[in-house]
Amino acid sequence: MRIALVFFPGKNRNRIVSTCKSLAAGIESQGHSVDLIDGSRDVNTKLSIYQYIVVGTEQTSLFGGKVSPKVSEFLKSAGMVTGKKCFAFVLRKPIGAPKALARLMKTMEAEGMFLREQAVISSPGEAEAFGKRLQI
Repeated sequence: MRIALVFFPGKNRNRIVSTCKSLAAGIESQGHSVDLIDGSRDVNTKLSIYQYIVVGTEQTSLFGGKVSPKVSEFLKSAGMVTGKKCFAFVLRKPIGAPKALARLMKTMEAEGMFLREQAVISSPGEAEAFGKRLQI
């Protein structure tokens, strides 16, 4: 199955990239094909060809749990994503990660995506373990 792993980096790009690579390695161990897509740089990418979509981001504010507005802009221009099965995750911060995850899920559901899983991930090791047990 073809899977798109779309990520939106915040201030620390290396942290989310390493987490996404570990998550992709875990998913690929199940025999799936994963494409990493930087949502802030690859703005013209279409997600219509993928059967499963993973969206990850960091919160942009310390207390408010806000996510980047680029997430909504990208999903609106990403082709036909309505009805696609998907997984949402945010990177763990000391405060506000659950609220950021809720906002990310709301943004994805507004585009008609069907959320099957969600998580707050704290490390690349945890991401790989989660990718290995993710039910796609």
